[in-house]
Amino acid sequence: MKAGCTLMDLAAELERQAAAKRDLIVPAKKMHASTLPSGQFRLVIDEAGGEVRYPLDDFVCGQLAKKLDIPLSYFKRMREYHPELLDQNVNGWLKVNVPDSYLVRTLDGYARAFLSTRYRRLDNFDLAKSIVPVLQELPGARFESVELTAKKLYIKVVSSKIQCEVKPGDVVQAGVIVSNSEIGCGTLRVEPLLFRLVCSNGLIVQDRSMRKNHAGRNLVADDDEVLVYQDDTLEADDKAIFLKVRDLVKTAVSEATFDLLSEKFRRTIGIKMVGNPVKAVEVLANRYALNEAESAGVLRHLFEEHELTGYGLVNAVTGYSQEVACYDRATEFEELGGKLLELSSGEWKQIAEAV
Repeated sequence: MKAGCTLMDLAAELERQAAAKRDLIVPAKKMHASTLPSGQFRLVIDEAGGEVRYPLDDFVCGQLAKKLDIPLSYFKRMREYHPELLDQNVNGWLKVNVPDSYLVRTLDGYARAFLSTRYRRLDNFDLAKSIVPVLQELPGARFESVELTAKKLYIKVVSSKIQCEVKPGDVVQAGVIVSNSEIGCGTLRVEPLLFRLVCSNGLIVQDRSMRKNHAGRNLVADDDEVLVYQDDTLEADDKAIFLKVRDLVKTAVSEATFDLLSEKFRRTIGIKMVGNPVKAVEVLANRYALNEAESAGVLRHLFEEHELTGYGLVNAVTGYSQEVACYDRATEFEELGGKLLELSSGEWKQIAEAV
């Protein structure tokens, strides 16, 4: 499992961001685009104290482009080669959308999200404050990896008291991951994971029943005013959601869940890779959109496992995750390991017999 930051560092950064971030409900007519010759796109918002310019990164530019129905490839082309044309396009469509308002989430002088006013805030600081004490009470709790990226919060906890041998000498332990995005990169998720002691690999099993969408009631802005979205607006609703998250954590690390997942993991031992291992990884890469470097890394780990089975391939995928520089992408590889456990026999056959 890829290492993250310390729990204390995470707590400090969550507290800092909670104090520094501002959420604005902005009528379309109270904002306009101002792209620099260098290509940096800025959203100018007419706030109570005057105009404020917020730079947007590529992710937020994508959100804005989608809201205004501007093809992203065209947006990027205008930003690079014709900034004035980009401003004309954005400002023109904002005028068309005059009746609309948007939720703009800001932090440290940047706009970090451009969202619908129906977007339901589930903030990382409040989530961590509610759920960390529950995670600490799990039997033999160990915070194996925690991280706060630009897109998501991740808390991965392993229980040393719930474990079994998947095969002789190969011990796995039960765990849980709680993840959340404040900027529209995904739902609040609570998912079980398996932690393999021999190599510190983590495997995340996705469960759609353990997710909470960021959708809620519409937030209405005054047509002539930018509103600051107050933290206490949805406090009561947050408490109800976080209580549900606590229940889901306990379910994810239960003996019943662990027994089910470890048995699925054990079954992959019997899947023999009778075809060409290189072709098998190619099939995997095509199915799950792995790039060339990622495919090569998985293949290398497969050979290092010295076990050409489904079990070896799952461990190759999760083992490679520890080498991935981006924590978000590394976690996606841990999730890919979980997806492989859910493959049907026919799907495994396509991989195992690839030639």
